[in-house]
Amino acid sequence: MDEQSQDSRELLLRTDTELRDLAAQHHQLEGRLRELTAKPYLSEPEHLEEVTLKKRKLLLKDRMEDILRHRGGHASPSAASSIQAHG
Repeated sequence: MDEQSQDSRELLLRTDTELRDLAAQHHQLEGRLRELTAKPYLSEPEHLEEVTLKKRKLLLKDRMEDILRHRGGHASPSAASSIQAHG
């Protein structure tokens, strides 16, 4: 990842409200997933929640990547992962 791409992503994260909101949601889902995976056993509702959260996280990541590609120029496919680290 080059410095210009990183700067572009960081600028978008600071200035693009939609991207920032998506990154925050992604971070919240990741936190809840960590809670669920820390449990030795998941009830059926918890298992369903885990599957649903994983799908929602993927949708959020895809949307963040779309935003980075279209608004940020040369964002790489792993750009959402770097945004997640900031969110």
